[in-house]
Amino acid sequence: MSISSTVYFIPLQKNSVMEERIEATDTLIKSIGFDEIFDKNDKIGIKLHIGERNNDTHIAPEIIHSIVAEVKKTGSRPFLTETSTLYRGSRSDAVSHLTHAFEHGFTIEKTGAPFIMADGLVGNAETEVPIHGILFQSVNIAREITLAEGLIAVSHATGHIQAGLGGCLKNLGMGLASRIGKMRQHSSVKPYIGESLCTFCGLCIKWCPVDTIIEKNGKAFIVQDKCIGCGECLAVCSFDAVKYNWGVESSRLQKSVAEHALGVIIDKRNKVLFLNYMTDMTKDCDCLGSKQKRIISDIGILASRDPVAVDQATLDLTKQASGANLASISWPRIDPQIQLEHGEKIGLGSRNYKLIKL
Repeated sequence: MSISSTVYFIPLQKNSVMEERIEATDTLIKSIGFDEIFDKNDKIGIKLHIGERNNDTHIAPEIIHSIVAEVKKTGSRPFLTETSTLYRGSRSDAVSHLTHAFEHGFTIEKTGAPFIMADGLVGNAETEVPIHGILFQSVNIAREITLAEGLIAVSHATGHIQAGLGGCLKNLGMGLASRIGKMRQHSSVKPYIGESLCTFCGLCIKWCPVDTIIEKNGKAFIVQDKCIGCGECLAVCSFDAVKYNWGVESSRLQKSVAEHALGVIIDKRNKVLFLNYMTDMTKDCDCLGSKQKRIISDIGILASRDPVAVDQATLDLTKQASGANLASISWPRIDPQIQLEHGEKIGLGSRNYKLIKL
């Protein structure tokens, strides 16, 4: 798409507090006007990320409450939504995920909306959605989100170990794919163990969701035929022993993410909104089960009807503020423009945008 999209931006102080973020959210979404997007009785999914256990940089439930309240003013019916993870942890099925969500404060009392897992009990409730992609002609999307009339993606901008940028496209493409959809995205990612660096601490074996990592000659060893490419071993290894062909596998994965993101919104383009929060930005995404240090000071919040434009603006504004964009600071070997360029090619959105500062 060569047309220019509109991205709204409201700045925040470098060390913003919750009250400022809530006020900025209210100002932003009121300026956009939900009543021009959603209709009475529409079921509106609010895609968020509750953060893995011990993570404290994810978007807070108090902010989600502000979004829910504005959606309700249109007469629409909002619900919070997520999908199960491929890897083991506190979000690998609906029961554990919802229990963890409530522990992190994402209750109906605190947010104003119910929490519905979009992919069912174990991640296999899905709809095969036709798309005009380059890699895929159809993608497997979490079923309940395909039944919703509208969607708001609330994304926390972070680095990402496989895509460089964890923003709107990652939140849509990875976050709302079914388990099969996630596995198809990661199918090209085949990490291996550098024996000289492996201490055989056992963490990669513990966290592998398909038990494909074994002991061999006193070191960890990945059985390639069984590997699903989820990247969990990359995330948990503290010794840089897990190796990965960043150029080839990351490129394929980013393109796959973009095509699944297209499948998520293809039937509801007129009823979508994408919010990117450039606050508490960290090297890794909120899937990492530990407290993380901020690598860029708070910048502000972005909103757009175009998922490609809002991620492009995130890269541009973080570069403007820090001299290098969020992805380059986090994972300099990965080029995040691959997902955005591919998104343009398949009609997902445009990297050309007009920034309107509020």
